[in-house]
Amino acid sequence: MANSQLQKYGTLSREQLSYLFDRFSLLIAQPDFKKRILDAVNDKQEPVAVTTAVQEEIFLEMGVDPSFGLACLGKVNMTYENDQDLMIRYYRFVANEELACDEAELGPEGFAEKLYSQQKLHEQVVTIPDFSKFETLLCSSP
Repeated sequence: MANSQLQKYGTLSREQLSYLFDRFSLLIAQPDFKKRILDAVNDKQEPVAVTTAVQEEIFLEMGVDPSFGLACLGKVNMTYENDQDLMIRYYRFVANEELACDEAELGPEGFAEKLYSQQKLHEQVVTIPDFSKFETLLCSSP
């Protein structure tokens, strides 16, 4: 798509964000993505540069200017603050990005330790009565 035809104004719709979140989730689970991010870490590059590049590629697929799309991502929590479902999906998207980076940076053993620690913390938080409702919402959303 020609650069002049890319979306550069307005805001990303709920549907556009959902597409981004779903597509990113699919791509980061692929072996070639994991290799790409691991190669970046081995080359002393920041893994977030790879995840950002993947997001930019998705924006181009969507017909969205990558710079505009990334700027919109930084405003999701303000633009859609009253859309609980989308906010949960957004924070899951952010967490998935962080996990992908951690997996590459920490290696298999370090990453397994981190996941174990997070699971233990999760188990402790769920035992707090007020957090149980939030946990149900978080786990039941696609």
